[in-house]
Amino acid sequence: MSFIEELKWRGMLHDITPGTEKLLKEDFVSAYVGIDPTADSLHIGHLVSIMMLKHFQVAGHKPLPLIGGATGMIGDPSGKSQERTLLSEEVLRHNEKAIHKQLIKFLDFDSVKNKAEIVNNYDWMKDFSFLQFLREIGKKISINYMISKDSVKSRLETGLSFTEFSYQLIQAYDFLHLYQNKNCKLQMGGSDQWGNITTGIELIRRTTGNEAYAVTCPLITKADGGKFGKTEQGNIWLDSRYTSPYNFYQFWLNCSDKDVERYIKIFTLMPREEIENLIKEHCKEPHLRKLQKVLAKDITIRVHGEEEYNLAVEASGILFGKGTTEMLLKLPEDVLLSLMEGVPKHTISKSSIENKISIIDFLTEETGVLPSKSEARRALKEGSISINKKKENESKYVSVDDLINSRYIIVQRGKKKYFLVIAE
Repeated sequence: MSFIEELKWRGMLHDITPGTEKLLKEDFVSAYVGIDPTADSLHIGHLVSIMMLKHFQVAGHKPLPLIGGATGMIGDPSGKSQERTLLSEEVLRHNEKAIHKQLIKFLDFDSVKNKAEIVNNYDWMKDFSFLQFLREIGKKISINYMISKDSVKSRLETGLSFTEFSYQLIQAYDFLHLYQNKNCKLQMGGSDQWGNITTGIELIRRTTGNEAYAVTCPLITKADGGKFGKTEQGNIWLDSRYTSPYNFYQFWLNCSDKDVERYIKIFTLMPREEIENLIKEHCKEPHLRKLQKVLAKDITIRVHGEEEYNLAVEASGILFGKGTTEMLLKLPEDVLLSLMEGVPKHTISKSSIENKISIIDFLTEETGVLPSKSEARRALKEGSISINKKKENESKYVSVDDLINSRYIIVQRGKKKYFLVIAE
């Protein structure tokens, strides 16, 4: 299956310039995707274009992920309603290094012929003077052409600085530079980048007289129209400092049935026949969430590794399956806190449980988990109270021996109601 056919069946093709398929069948070429280092981590919105580069590499061509050290200093107006905050050079250089480490997880940088190569537009822009840029590049693209682009038109009423207006031309020069120096005849990206990419094609045509090409993928949204990758806490990041492996795993596990059928095609490298068979099996027994589990496993292992995936599965079992006290005690603190995100939290003084206190006093006077002693007694008699996944009765006394990681106690009422007690 060709690269373009692969993108089509996976739902990853939005726009394509004429002649692209012919080019890829007849020639070995490079293609680039630009990523501006506006943060020191990629989020899952970036993964669509990175997966395009991966499929491009699998098809035998050379991927060039471009880290926009120069363009990141300006800010792309595409898809934005207001101007970006400019980052310092020091912050941008730090972000570049962090993104570099993440890209290595997705692309092959070791094979001989078509190994991936990271390029940085700061390398060819840092010594390009303003006057030189205006003389060599600015004169080749008209203002009329630039303001016809949607990314510019949509901002003319609200305001667009010359800095952001110039972004289109700098991105176009990136394409020209890579065309001339890296055999890069194709630029790829999200559908919101079409205007910027085609400006690059025009600049190449006017400078060299030759053709260049473009492929874009759809901007991924959820079935309910919501923004892909957004939760109440914000973006789903690839860096565990911002999104824990547990929450990352849970994001994919909680995809709707309609979304997961699209996502498994986009975010895995599984072959067509295997995916189609999985979808058929899933449709027979959707309550088993087989597609979600396969997707969550595949992408969590690629981003965070098998050990973190296993911890995430084990942690999920504690809340939603048959978790045990032993499993809970083994969890690292960061996983435990990720697991308890969003549950009610109660802080107590560690000294209050240095001498044993009755479970009734602990649930009421000490933590306020339950409003009254009579309700606490009733819940205990019903067998609906667990401390650290162990069912308790009125004879239980709570002490520092019950603390997990010397600091936490997990109280559970019934099957789904959890409370995190933090001993300071």
